[in-house]
Amino acid sequence: MHFFSTRMNRFLVRLVALGAAVGLTVACGTKEAPTGLQPTGPTGRIRFVNLINDPARNPVNAILEQLPFGVNLGYGGSTPSSLPAPNTANYSAIYAGDRSLILKKTADTNVTVASFTIPMVANQDRTVYAVGGTGGATVTSFSTTDDNTTAIPAGQTSVRVVNLSPAAGAVDVFVTAPNADLATATPVATNVAPSAASVYANIAPLGSYQVRAVPAGTAAANRAANVLVSVTPTVPATLGVGTGHTVIIADKPAGGAPPTAFVLTDR
Repeated sequence: MHFFSTRMNRFLVRLVALGAAVGLTVACGTKEAPTGLQPTGPTGRIRFVNLINDPARNPVNAILEQLPFGVNLGYGGSTPSSLPAPNTANYSAIYAGDRSLILKKTADTNVTVASFTIPMVANQDRTVYAVGGTGGATVTSFSTTDDNTTAIPAGQTSVRVVNLSPAAGAVDVFVTAPNADLATATPVATNVAPSAASVYANIAPLGSYQVRAVPAGTAAANRAANVLVSVTPTVPATLGVGTGHTVIIADKPAGGAPPTAFVLTDR
């Protein structure tokens, strides 16, 4: 377990003074390092993912409550997990209430790409996605509540799907060993429409694994011939016992087809 440096403690003092309590955390699952600086009010936890479909505005810097939250986040990039060690936890703590998240273009921080107000709820984990922007269109936000408290059955891992791909349409999603037969596979989520999230599904843990999506309702015998997304993730490389993950189905970086997939570690 790594502990905060003196420099980071000074950063947190400034953070608390601003009323943000963005507790940059360490890489110990979803636990946070003890610092002696404790929030004075109810907190939730936040994670940000960049899915802006406009290469001209990527990458971005994320500013949460006037403080740096992520730097140089390209398409599919997330924070705080991308922060320099040891501050690489899956989420950061922040006071409950309406909080500001501003995205600046990394190459020119005078350019504001988007600005959101995020309603944070005490004792709740939330992921905020920046979406859209194709061809200079407005960048909007989509958020999910992430269940990182319900116990995962012994010997299993937990997976849910967030569909943020208009190009894909509604999908059935499979998380299997690489090249497993889709005709006999059980989907982890079915009929997940764009701008929607599935519930968490508990499955057997997997070493290397493959994420595939097909149009919702595709007959078992026809799945292999109608795969919209096929990705073998390297981060995380495995889906271990007791861990939780979000599979994101998204458009290509400039928008549209073919869609792709990213996998985030929730716990």
